[in-house]
Amino acid sequence: MAQSFAVIAPTTIPASNIGLIVALSGNGTWLSFLIGLVGLLLVSVNINQFASRSASPGSLYAYITKGLGPTAGVICGWSLVLAYLFTGMSVLCGFANFSSIFIAHLGIHPSSITLLAIGAGISWYAAYKDIQLSAIAMLWIEGASLVLIAILCFIIWAHKGFALDMSQLTLSGVSPGNVATGLVLVMFGFSGFESATSLGDEAKKPLRTIPKAVMGSVMLAGLFFVSTTYIEVLGFSGTGVSIAHTEEPLGFLSQQAGVGFLGELVGLGALFSFFACILGSINPAARVAFLMARHGLFHASLGNAHAANRTPHVAVTICSLFTFLVPALMSFFHIQLFECMGYLGAICSYGFLTVYIMISVAAPVYLYKIRKLRPIDVVFAVLALVFMMIPVVGSVGLPGSNLFPVPEAPYNTFPYIFLMYLAVSCGWFFLKKQHSPHLAAAMQQRVEEIHSRFAERNNF
Repeated sequence: MAQSFAVIAPTTIPASNIGLIVALSGNGTWLSFLIGLVGLLLVSVNINQFASRSASPGSLYAYITKGLGPTAGVICGWSLVLAYLFTGMSVLCGFANFSSIFIAHLGIHPSSITLLAIGAGISWYAAYKDIQLSAIAMLWIEGASLVLIAILCFIIWAHKGFALDMSQLTLSGVSPGNVATGLVLVMFGFSGFESATSLGDEAKKPLRTIPKAVMGSVMLAGLFFVSTTYIEVLGFSGTGVSIAHTEEPLGFLSQQAGVGFLGELVGLGALFSFFACILGSINPAARVAFLMARHGLFHASLGNAHAANRTPHVAVTICSLFTFLVPALMSFFHIQLFECMGYLGAICSYGFLTVYIMISVAAPVYLYKIRKLRPIDVVFAVLALVFMMIPVVGSVGLPGSNLFPVPEAPYNTFPYIFLMYLAVSCGWFFLKKQHSPHLAAAMQQRVEEIHSRFAERNNF
């Protein structure tokens, strides 16, 4: 649960990122989160068809390889690596941006690259050293932050007289395209709920605990997002200030409600939450890369585990380096950290969407292979696919359509950048497979060995 919550980082949405989503969905932001909640609950049902039967550090990469074969597994693996790394990059930008605002009150003004290096460096050390210690720290950080935000939101709503915001409830000025486009960043908000599956070799009783963590993290985060979004948008009504352009919305609302000190505490909690999310993103990215290296898809050194720490230290180091370099390069070209956070978050959403769609196809195929398929399983898979297609349509748009317009630049280019990434990475796999004809068969065999070990233990 700590791992999943760390990557979701629910504190960061209401404390910082909500303006990016409101800019796209407007008064329908709460509905975007609600649709995301329902859709990802359906996806979690499909994930748990695998998670309740086997576990490995490869996360959904191993599951999709099991269900749909090596080629689909490679697409999933590359998508997951991009999704986790770009999540880490996005929240690293959030960490640097939020910390610069926070410590500016002390008269300290370090450069963006310095703050990016500090966030990435501390996260690297924690991921390199001890997964259990870092997981416990992440859980306490998020737990304390969520309690503070819940208290502050209750005070903000009370300050508004517990009013009902009819402009939100009636979706005033909102089109289906607004809700669908906002769902892209909503996916980023939920992204990583499945990352607990990457701890299959490190969790106690993984077949029981991991499915609970996957389902529970979606439900708790979703309810938190819907309620805090509604209250924050209500809180900004009548203030003359746009939430879409406010980098510290809860800080502003706490001042309006006369509890500015609470806003400062939430800001501090959000700062730590950003850090926890960086760490939470590096952990699963490194473990997916670790297993892919074991399967011959990456350099063999990434498949090494530290002799004493028992962590994939080489993969952790490489992932941490990439997590720092891309935001640092964007900062070098004077792209604002707040904008970087939105851009990188949107791109990472396509990696998660690809994986969530593939796992929803793989689940019924896998159940059919093991003769466990029921009609209700097909229903869950189809419904999950329908819900996941909403943000896909919203992110691409329909030319000439008023309901689903093409998103504004640069968001309209991001789906195609992601497709180019997949084309290059999968093309590299096909070339590698030509030089190593047994590569795909070896991948499938190793995944089968992992699954068979659990199958014998649990009589599945």
